[in-house]
Amino acid sequence: MGGDAQQGGDRIDDGLLTLLAENAATGRACALATVVRTESPTSAHPGDKAVITDDGELHGWIGGSCSDALIRREALVAMSDGLPRLVRIRPDVEALETRNGGELTVATTCPSGGTLDIFIDPHLPKPLLAVIGESPAARTLIELGRVVGFRTCGVHPGAQAADFPGADRVLDSLDLGALALEKDCWVVVATMGHYDDDAVEAALKLASADIALVASARRCAAVIDTLRARGMADAQLARVRAPAGARRAGAQEEIALHALAEVVALRHERMLANPVAPPAALTAFEVDPVCGMTVDISDAAHSAMHQGQTYFFCCSGCREQFVADPARFLGAAAG
Repeated sequence: MGGDAQQGGDRIDDGLLTLLAENAATGRACALATVVRTESPTSAHPGDKAVITDDGELHGWIGGSCSDALIRREALVAMSDGLPRLVRIRPDVEALETRNGGELTVATTCPSGGTLDIFIDPHLPKPLLAVIGESPAARTLIELGRVVGFRTCGVHPGAQAADFPGADRVLDSLDLGALALEKDCWVVVATMGHYDDDAVEAALKLASADIALVASARRCAAVIDTLRARGMADAQLARVRAPAGARRAGAQEEIALHALAEVVALRHERMLANPVAPPAALTAFEVDPVCGMTVDISDAAHSAMHQGQTYFFCCSGCREQFVADPARFLGAAAG
């Protein structure tokens, strides 16, 4: 369907594997699109693949112009709701778009006349658990966090990788700037009195991070008083959950378990209360009312105004048909 043909394959190439790994490491969402079925004539083949990043860019090949914008749009939707979907592009159906559970069927009058089935699998970033301190509780938090599905980061001045076995990354200072862009970030300060106030102050520089302090209630109050004396506002200090874990525990491992259980529970609660909003990039797509093709309006060359609304088209031919008889195509689009 549209574009130059390329040979498909049943395995993902090294470049796309690298891109998937890079997005996972940096906490960036993306989606893998795979052509699973075709009927000629098409320029795609079963096994062709592409990675779509969270800015809507497509890397790889899943067909030409008939599928490009549509798959980029649906990949962005999959990244927002976390659900895979099968997209079927058909020349022999009437409704422009029909959704049935995890399937989307799209009608197209593309002159090539072929069909495509493309499976979109979202790859969402794992949440980040950043643990500050060199205590046994800190190391246990790293171990448990990895087991329950977090990316993990150990933080301690002068730390080396060997100090936090299994951590995805290690920071050797309280400069947490490397974590500033993390959107799903949970910080647990487990310094056990050794530099609690400095650690909490550093964590508070992460604007979107949840912060918990492992300490007794009395020690937590002292840390908050110290930071208040340094000029930090009460509204900012209110972001700190202290003491972390809420329950008394004996061994360091039990302390870590209680602290992590609280993080997991709060994260689930907040996800239910604040579902992920559709990405802003979705507003860049419209459906051509003539042929059913999805159009990226950010670079669309063809448009027409009708009754105060702008419509976008994949080519001049579609635009000319629409301008000649708008009611014909708006009726089809509404159906």
